[in-house]
Amino acid sequence: MSEQPPVGPLDSSQIPRFAGFATFARLPRIDDVPRADVAVVGVPFDSGVSYRPGARFGPAAVREASRLLRPYHPGLDVSPFAAKQVVDAGDIAVNPFHIGEAIEKLQQEAEALTAGTTRLVTVGGDHTIALPLLRAAAKKHGPVALLHFDAHLDTWDTYFGEPYTHGTPFRRAVEEGILDTSAVSHVGTRGPLYGKRDLEDDRRLGFGIVTSGDVLRRGVDETVDALRQRIGDRPLYVSVDIDVLDPAHAPGTGTPEAGGMTSRELLEILRGLRGLNLVGADVVELAPAYDHAEITAVAASHVAYDLVSLLALGKSE
Repeated sequence: MSEQPPVGPLDSSQIPRFAGFATFARLPRIDDVPRADVAVVGVPFDSGVSYRPGARFGPAAVREASRLLRPYHPGLDVSPFAAKQVVDAGDIAVNPFHIGEAIEKLQQEAEALTAGTTRLVTVGGDHTIALPLLRAAAKKHGPVALLHFDAHLDTWDTYFGEPYTHGTPFRRAVEEGILDTSAVSHVGTRGPLYGKRDLEDDRRLGFGIVTSGDVLRRGVDETVDALRQRIGDRPLYVSVDIDVLDPAHAPGTGTPEAGGMTSRELLEILRGLRGLNLVGADVVELAPAYDHAEITAVAASHVAYDLVSLLALGKSE
């Protein structure tokens, strides 16, 4: 028996975008279809933030902003919702009062969702959630390459003595051996640090750095070429902190830094990853209380759409 074609989003020419269930891009819910190749899942968790809270409301804001997305991606020449069965898997509810318990629960839920051939695009939530998502990805694929878009390094050791926060996930990931440290890179970093040792520690952990200034000077194509050479054919996880964008493009975030990338630069770099072995991704740190006219939510929804499109172009397992 032939496999049924994917169920796509609601037709906006028949049902207004402002009506209907607020799923990502108006896609079917995971319970409404027999299978899922790609699942968009929310994690409304922000107990690991060090400054402005509110990222727990990020998944809902991204879903609302994604109502305007359309089913064909001209930049990648793909109709992702026709190429793969893409669904909204709802939110993973985790304990907001116990970070350790939240991390364990999220890892378990991510492993369950990806037990078959489903791959995840996760919408946060703060960057703490990247650690359990990476654990789940590495359990399935082995140590993964990491492409980390962020204003910050997120490789600090502790905050107030606590090892699990939104500023520590990638140090923990290196220590746990779940990253392929020959292929880990930050993109878009900028702003003041606590000291030069931050960069020395980051380098010791194996990370390469492409600052926002480097992107400006080198341009998108040269940046993409360098990243692709470093990643090769390794299984790749992409983590996007929306504060990688300049506050002009993403005011609604918890720790904004001046001098960031434009949304155009970020999307073009993501599109340059076409053909790589992407196994999972996240978009985090959207805090809609600080947003204006959905500027940040719109950017985050397009980032998630590009990540879904890249997964739709990838090979099935």
